[in-house]
Amino acid sequence: MDKLVKALRLGVVISTCCIMAVVLAAAWKAKPARADIYLYIDSQGVLHFTNTPTSSDYKIYIREKPTRAAKVTPLRSFDQLIREAAVKHGISASLIRALIKVESEFNPRAVSKKGALGLMQLMPENLAALEVEDPFNPRQNIMGGTRYLKELIERYQGQVPLALAAYNAGPSMVDRHQGIPPIKETELFVEKVMKYFYLFKRKNS
Repeated sequence: MDKLVKALRLGVVISTCCIMAVVLAAAWKAKPARADIYLYIDSQGVLHFTNTPTSSDYKIYIREKPTRAAKVTPLRSFDQLIREAAVKHGISASLIRALIKVESEFNPRAVSKKGALGLMQLMPENLAALEVEDPFNPRQNIMGGTRYLKELIERYQGQVPLALAAYNAGPSMVDRHQGIPPIKETELFVEKVMKYFYLFKRKNS
C-alpha cells in the first residue's frame, strides 16, 4: 500500500511539472518582444525617436509593455478609409492613424473644448476649405484632415514635427517662432503623435 501511495504521489508531481513546463513554454513563446522608445530633441527643436539610441543624449520616452499592444491598435472599421486617404494624399497611413489616436481616440463624435470636431478634430472655420460638409462623417473627416495635414507637411518642406505643431497650434504660431512653439500642449501633442506614428509604423512593418 505504501508503495502504491508513493507511486501515485510521484505521478502527480511529474504531471504537475509537465503541465507547468508546457504553460511556461507557451507563455514564453507568446510573449512579444519589447522595444523601448527613446527621444532626443536637438538644438533646433527637432524631435528624434529611436529604439536603438546612439548616444547618451537620448532619454527613455516610453518603456513598452506587452499589455500596451491592444491600447495602440486602431479601430479596424476605419482602416480602409485611412488607407484610401493615405494613397490619395501620399501620406503614411501610420501617421494618419497616430494623429487620429491622439486627437480623438478614434471617436468620430468627438468634440473638443475649443470646438474641434470628429476623428481628426477639424476646426469649424476650416471645413469649407477642406470640402467637409459633415465633420462627423468618418470619410469626410479623414479625407479633409489628411488633406490639411498634407498641406502643412508641404508648407514645412517635409518636416513632420513642424507640420504637427501647426496642426495643433496653427501655422502662424509655428512661423512666428520658426519652430515648434513653446506651448506645453503643442509640445506634448507633437511628442504623442510621433510616438504613436513610430509604434504603428513598427507594428505594420
